Amino acid sequence: MQFEDDLFALSFCRQLSPHVLRMVARVGMEQRNPDLWTCLQAVGLTESQMTALTTELKTPWVQQQVALNYEVNHLVLTQETYPSQLREIYAAPVVLYYRGDLSLLTTPQLAVVGSRQMSQYAKMAMEHLLPPVIEQGITIVSGLAKGVDAWSHQLAMQHGGHTIAVIGSGLDVTYPHQHRLLQEQLAQQQLLITEYPLQTPPKAQHFPARNRIIAGLCSTCLVVEGKQKSGSLITANQALQENRNVIAVPGDIDRKTSVGTNELIAAGAKPVLTSDDILEEFSMRSR
Repeated sequence: MQFEDDLFALSFCRQLSPHVLRMVARVGMEQRNPDLWTCLQAVGLTESQMTALTTELKTPWVQQQVALNYEVNHLVLTQETYPSQLREIYAAPVVLYYRGDLSLLTTPQLAVVGSRQMSQYAKMAMEHLLPPVIEQGITIVSGLAKGVDAWSHQLAMQHGGHTIAVIGSGLDVTYPHQHRLLQEQLAQQQLLITEYPLQTPPKAQHFPARNRIIAGLCSTCLVVEGKQKSGSLITANQALQENRNVIAVPGDIDRKTSVGTNELIAAGAKPVLTSDDILEEFSMRSR
């Protein structure tokens, strides 16, 4: 556990970029008994840089953050319990904080993403398509945003299934504020995860970063609704980059929130017309 604890502490050091920290973690995963300082040298840090890190680790701010967050349930990239699907991606988070049922990370997962301004068409499509998928034991992964995200979490629970919410803030912060009760319900009954430590507010750059986790956890990403340039399409593109299946619900050609999904289909994404179209993706993955 010493190496994991060292990585955890280093995650608060501002002198070390997340990319370099991931490199250190992956070097350590190749060793039987990894030593932090040997791994830091292996990724090219100089003695002066390592000395500066040692100094930063002793600062009151870093020590306070480590003490505050260490008792929070968390996973480090090098641990066996870290989700294997997520570990595969290029920019896997070194630390994941969570509340809830960690076993959901071992279940088959469908990412569901779409517009925050969910249309009645999108709501109807989800109510038609998702319940049979949920009843087959497939976990719904989404981002707890307004609209499609929140409704996908709620549908999963309404139909006795499971869902994972990936958020762009600390576990003790709710965004949007009207989802406070939903977020607490997910934390208690399902699974709530984030790469951000406690007291981290939601920031604009956190949401594209959060989307890569949603894409990384799933084997298939369903885009329900999305404008031509939207967070939904960012998630879809990240899923494609990580060799995940991307499928989409077709929409009216004059509906702005269907432009993104229709263009995905035109570019080769599978159109989803029935629940079987989604379930087929999981049966193909299991072959």
